[in-house]
Amino acid sequence: MANQNLGNAKTAKNDEFYTQFSDVEKEMNAYLEYDENVFRDKIILLPCDDPEWSNFTKYFAQNFKKLGLKKLISTSYAPNSKPVDFDLQPSLFEQESPQFDKDKSFQNGRIFILDSDTNGDGKTDVQDLTWDYLEGDGDFRSEELKALRDQSDFIITNPPFSLFREFLAWVAEVNKKFVLIGNKNAITYKEAFPLIMRNEMWIGSTPMSQDILFRVPDKMATELVENGKEGSKWRRVDGTVFARSSSIWFTSLDHGRRHQPLSLMTENDNIKFSKHKEIKGVGYKKFDNYDAIEIPFTDAIPSDYPGLMGVPISFLSKYNPDQFEILGTSDNGLVDDAFKTTPGLSQKFVDDYYAAGGKGAYQAGNPTAGIYEKGIARMVYKRH
Repeated sequence: MANQNLGNAKTAKNDEFYTQFSDVEKEMNAYLEYDENVFRDKIILLPCDDPEWSNFTKYFAQNFKKLGLKKLISTSYAPNSKPVDFDLQPSLFEQESPQFDKDKSFQNGRIFILDSDTNGDGKTDVQDLTWDYLEGDGDFRSEELKALRDQSDFIITNPPFSLFREFLAWVAEVNKKFVLIGNKNAITYKEAFPLIMRNEMWIGSTPMSQDILFRVPDKMATELVENGKEGSKWRRVDGTVFARSSSIWFTSLDHGRRHQPLSLMTENDNIKFSKHKEIKGVGYKKFDNYDAIEIPFTDAIPSDYPGLMGVPISFLSKYNPDQFEILGTSDNGLVDDAFKTTPGLSQKFVDDYYAAGGKGAYQAGNPTAGIYEKGIARMVYKRH
């Protein structure tokens, strides 16, 4: 039920997943360690946020001077564009502001701007944020938000789960630098993987193996607790319920971990000493439909193999563009032109797969990677 609730939340546009301040700070620090001036004199747009609650807004506002920002822009969706059963009400901060408008409070999005010392205390920080209502509901696809996008240098946010594909395309359309949070499976989206292949996007500094914990509305937190045991999809920290998600950071900003060489053994040493039973004393198998060897674990990549290799999705967390070249993905046939000669799955393989009790809809020519293990045909989960 917990899995189903999270899935239903995404399709119902229940996208109120709030990133923790510590996670934002840790990720941004990785980019600053690589280039301390990465944000200097830049305009940062934080769309799809709730500026009053967003830890993205709080982080960049608190560190405005330290980062040397030129301008910070943060926008939110109108409450009426969110699920009505959240019973969202104007905050005390909004109601006590001179520009408060009861109708606009529900119908219009909001915009917060920070670019100067507005209160005259000699520093520019979170206390100097000014706000107003947007003309529209704050949808990133509106002309109003496109104009803000076009004037910005960086786009940084946790976009709606249900709209990640469209949001990434919206960012890439104008070739802006970005830092986004998305589901791990988004790696293989047709809007995403070509960017990874072309080295225009990569995984952020936070390891893929580290789940991100999100604050969620009280109603959703209650549903998670009622419908599933702690661990799989939620966790309680200091009395607060956090939703767990297999989400990762996607970025076009460089960081040092991206250039750390991956230490590997030779092919012969892997066969002799690998800790994985799939490799030790066995060697490497070839795919039925790709002229490449199967690499079931990233640390089992042979350092001296000259040909093509199919590696797991987790490899991208350790991908060093100075050490490897990504040619494609088996999941949807998005491959480099030089590698498009693959015939796809053979009819014999498909027949053997179903004869062994395989499930799913596969046919000859399918690009999904297939392999024989101990004479049994099986599909391999997403190889790159």
